[in-house]
Amino acid sequence: MSNKSIYVAFSNQKGGVGKSAFTTLAASYLHFAGGKNVAVIDCDYPQHSIHAMRERDKSFVLANDHLKEMLVIQDKRAYPVFTTKPDDALDVARKYLAETELNIDVVFFDLSGTVSSSGILTLMLNMDYIFCPITTDRLVMQSSLTFASIVRDCLTKHPDAPLKGFCLFWNQIVKTENREIYDAYCAIIRQLNLDVLKTEIPHTIKYKREMSGNNRQIFRSTLFPPTKTLVKGTGLDSLIEEICQIINLK
Repeated sequence: MSNKSIYVAFSNQKGGVGKSAFTTLAASYLHFAGGKNVAVIDCDYPQHSIHAMRERDKSFVLANDHLKEMLVIQDKRAYPVFTTKPDDALDVARKYLAETELNIDVVFFDLSGTVSSSGILTLMLNMDYIFCPITTDRLVMQSSLTFASIVRDCLTKHPDAPLKGFCLFWNQIVKTENREIYDAYCAIIRQLNLDVLKTEIPHTIKYKREMSGNNRQIFRSTLFPPTKTLVKGTGLDSLIEEICQIINLK
């Protein structure tokens, strides 16, 4: 039974910025490659995209002898993925932590993007840390800054809430893109006194690469860690390392 599990969410009210992708990648990276025990609470109702990925991953393994062999060699049980509505997410997590014999280091919550959804704001305030992926797209930035302000205002009203940290981080950065837009947004973020991670995630199609029956190298999967050669150049390893430092996960 674990009494010290850290609750972490990758969250933003704007869709398409990588919330579920980073949740899956962080969970699999830490669990399968980082020696940690994690659990995922998929409360992105009703699509439950991470649970759907788990089901696809299992079907690929059952149909592919090479993947079956990889799973045996890996010799670590997959982390659980629970599906629930936001209102029930904390109860689901607490029930699992009370019943499991494992020491669970991190519980990742995949949240619905709509802050007006029932239970979402309460759930966010009960996280230990929230990491918010942002891009230089104008609509994404407007939505992200509004989202950050809403969470901060709620935290001001509830200073005793468990939430210890809220950090933005840059995703889908194109090195050749005009940096004036990026610099302007950075100035706005500083004026708002919001925290931003040092790690910047470059724009790469690797983040869309899910497991299939044909690929022997894997990036995003709920059953395997990202292949080391694919991690190179993605910034994922640096992101996980920086997050671990912030949440004090040793």
